[in-house]
Amino acid sequence: MKITELKSYPVRDAGGGEYHFVVVDTDAGISGIGEIGIRSWGYAIEQAIVHLSKIVVGQDPWSTEKIWQHMFRGGYFPADKVYACAISAIDIALWDIKGKSVDLPVYKLLGGPVRDKVVCYPHTQGWNMDDLLDNCKKAVDDGWKFVRWGQGDTGYDFEANGGVVFEPLESMKLVVEEMSRVRELVGPDIQICIDSHTRLDPTHLIEMCRDLEEFKPFFIEDPIRSENPASYRKVSQKVNLPIAAGEQWATKWSFREVIEEETIDYARIDLCIVGGITEAAKITHWAETHYIDIVPHNPLGAVSAAACVALDMASTNVGVQEMPKKPGTYSTDFFPVQIQWEDGYAWANDAPGLGIEFDEEKMRNSITPATGWPPQPRRNDGAFNNW
Repeated sequence: MKITELKSYPVRDAGGGEYHFVVVDTDAGISGIGEIGIRSWGYAIEQAIVHLSKIVVGQDPWSTEKIWQHMFRGGYFPADKVYACAISAIDIALWDIKGKSVDLPVYKLLGGPVRDKVVCYPHTQGWNMDDLLDNCKKAVDDGWKFVRWGQGDTGYDFEANGGVVFEPLESMKLVVEEMSRVRELVGPDIQICIDSHTRLDPTHLIEMCRDLEEFKPFFIEDPIRSENPASYRKVSQKVNLPIAAGEQWATKWSFREVIEEETIDYARIDLCIVGGITEAAKITHWAETHYIDIVPHNPLGAVSAAACVALDMASTNVGVQEMPKKPGTYSTDFFPVQIQWEDGYAWANDAPGLGIEFDEEKMRNSITPATGWPPQPRRNDGAFNNW
């Protein structure tokens, strides 16, 4: 069996969701599908896929480690994050092909299940306090065991900066108030996660976390910018709450310092950025030796969800799985068969490959190239801030 073609599909589904998938074909008539983690970089990543196809086409799809090494190191310079996204999508598709070729689900190729299902958290973001509380209550009523929202904006100024104002000190107070209200609403047994989304510097983060301790959040996610993992030393020494980080990191080398120095508690591996299933499995097992659980980053589509849950089912060190929406409630035009979800838990179908089915013709007819940039938050003084 040989790889014959790689095809990119930046698409918009019937519900308006935008994703970027990669389909890999073989001469055996078996196709696999992967997903790209940074859709807004779609133009550059698509060109990386075209470039990588020159060494991937003609290869045996079962040679995932050999192909991964060639894609990452074959140009002499190690792959950057653009190429890592392309490598991720290709690698996930190859694992899908491997499973289909031997009639086994991917999680069994990864060692077999160590759990029947994995607990998940949804996105319960709200535009204001009442909206947040309503979304959290609805999630709990629907069976979710977790609620999670992000560190919110503090105002809007559409004329000056495209709409979003983020003032750290004001947002810190808002998060403490939100956490207090949500904890009172959901009670002590529902887990709470807060995503700072790299919006705070270490000093502000440390101050905010001290005020959040009484509410016992499950973790603080991506509390500081990701460029310098060494800064997690300061954070871990002064924050008395679990820290989850890593969604912006590509390859095992970005995780090296925080795992070896044990400065995070949860590894937020994004399978569609980090290097696919091949690389994510290595990081997961490495994290296990330091008693660090994984919380795979999954703000994406049905392919990402399936790949994450396959890894979760075959890994012992899993904290919780990000699952923004219930599988099967979105993108059903592209994916008529998705992974399973019930009562706050997800699990993989006992079907070959990733256990999902995709309609390539509908993807082909729904191509929507990514354009533009998201609104960029500014502080009250006009300074730039992460969004």
